[in-house]
Amino acid sequence: MVSPAAHASLLGLDWGSSSLRAFLLGPGGKVLLERSNGNGASTLSGTPAFAAALQEIAGDWLGAHPGLPVLACGMVGSQHGWRDVPYAACPADATALAAGMLRSPGGEIAIVPGMLYDDGVLPPDLMRGEETQVAGALQLQPGLSDASCIILPGTHSKWAQVKYGRLVRFATHMTGELFAVLRAHSVLGRLMKDSAQFAEHAFIAGVDAARDNGHLGFVHQIFAARSLGVTGRAPAADLADYLSGLLLGHELRAGLAWRESAGLAQAPWALVGSQSLCQRYALALQRFSASPPQLLDNTAPAGLYHLAQVAGITKE
Repeated sequence: MVSPAAHASLLGLDWGSSSLRAFLLGPGGKVLLERSNGNGASTLSGTPAFAAALQEIAGDWLGAHPGLPVLACGMVGSQHGWRDVPYAACPADATALAAGMLRSPGGEIAIVPGMLYDDGVLPPDLMRGEETQVAGALQLQPGLSDASCIILPGTHSKWAQVKYGRLVRFATHMTGELFAVLRAHSVLGRLMKDSAQFAEHAFIAGVDAARDNGHLGFVHQIFAARSLGVTGRAPAADLADYLSGLLLGHELRAGLAWRESAGLAQAPWALVGSQSLCQRYALALQRFSASPPQLLDNTAPAGLYHLAQVAGITKE
């Protein structure tokens, strides 16, 4: 019996700051096998460490498939990664990303460049890894290519504008990281209690507060995550989800206005990421009476495969 991995075409790596995900991809980008561990780029230093991490997660796959090409995206290509790969400037499509790929010092892997948006007026914006997810989303849902808005929730949420198959502009919202910092290192977290249950009513209350009273100011509104607990108007188990909803509500308030200003209010749009996080965003969007976006799971494997094809490095 032939192993389903016998016809591997590419080893794709989604190599972020805190984790490493490996995908053994077959013809057409089919995911044959996948693995993940905590060997993120921020935990490693120097070529030997990165090379060892590659062998740890996929050494047996590489041994079984001599000459298998390897393509990586994410923070592995940052200043603190395996190799600093210069950003591709917006607007950029798959061809531009493929042209900007560089190999690791020993030639072990090719690395996708991140993307830079800099109009010379506003502060620049950066991404590494999300550009590959956008490329994958466009492959999986071609209807997004002509004009769309793609939201990639996460520690640093990205809102991306796509026109004619090119990523033309994007904006970063540090919603996830800000929530973690406020909860762990501010007075807001002192009354919060962990709960196994998602307090949907509290989350919605936070979203609605940002929607209806966001004009009062974000830095004012977040104090409610403490005052509601101190006065007994909200139980301690609800406070974290209230804060989460408030932060996300402010992100959506800004992001939806940004989307409309780009003329994309009626264009197709999508959420890309983990099911639980995308569903939370979808719930919050309902409170803004927004049309339901498409929900896409991890699109990095499809993006890695497509970029490898464009670069001509897949093994067919």
